[in-house]
Amino acid sequence: MGKVVGIRFKAASKIYDFICGAFVLDIGDHVIVETEQGLGFGVVATVPVPLGKKTTKKPLKKIFRLATEQDFVKRDKNIELEKRANEYCLKQIEELKLNMNLFSVECTFEAKKLTFFFTADGRVDFRQLVKNLVKQFHVRIEMRQVGIRNQAKMCGGIGRCGLEICCSAYKERFEPVSIRMAKLQGLSLNPTKISGQCGRLMCCLTYENETYRDLLEKVPKIGKKVKTSSGEGKVIRHNVICNRLIIQSEDGSEIETTIDDIIVDEG
Repeated sequence: MGKVVGIRFKAASKIYDFICGAFVLDIGDHVIVETEQGLGFGVVATVPVPLGKKTTKKPLKKIFRLATEQDFVKRDKNIELEKRANEYCLKQIEELKLNMNLFSVECTFEAKKLTFFFTADGRVDFRQLVKNLVKQFHVRIEMRQVGIRNQAKMCGGIGRCGLEICCSAYKERFEPVSIRMAKLQGLSLNPTKISGQCGRLMCCLTYENETYRDLLEKVPKIGKKVKTSSGEGKVIRHNVICNRLIIQSEDGSEIETTIDDIIVDEG
């Protein structure tokens, strides 16, 4: 039985399945694969598994061959082409006075197509720009408008935690993030404190959301009157991760206690 291996083409990008064929592969190996765009230069991201353990809707393409020194040289030439294309496109955007923000250029492995990624507030008429690019580089040109979160993923950066931003480091796809998650976790609703490099809500708000939701189901809600061994009052704050509550007594003083130390007033 054949084996299937996961291949990644860009850091933290989607992993695509390919048939190993006769090749013995390990994570980190560089390979040349068959894609819809022609040959592609990728890296093995998952260990090979039997074909029967993978369910696919369409036939998988095969690993074409292991990458050679010439392939690495070709990849480096493609990177230089991307840099030149980026510089030329930026000049053309300025000359044509187009309201768009170019941030990345990708070249196919066989250098037959250049894809220009940009963000914009609305639709952009880039027909003349495409004509100029085709005339300059003599390859197929694709202009792809993406969202601000995709820009952050492709460009990378450092988050407020001091680490590489999650979407660029390892997240393969974006998950829905809402302000309700920040409220649930008792975080400041100041946009500058809960927004990422992209200006949208931080992806990490989703990481502990289910844990907070499960823990909060077991504790009295804000405003609920409770009794403790230290007195009674109403709940004003939670710290469910540390298993603690802050209650306010009738005289206005605050009491911090453990969740296990309270008795909900059923009256």
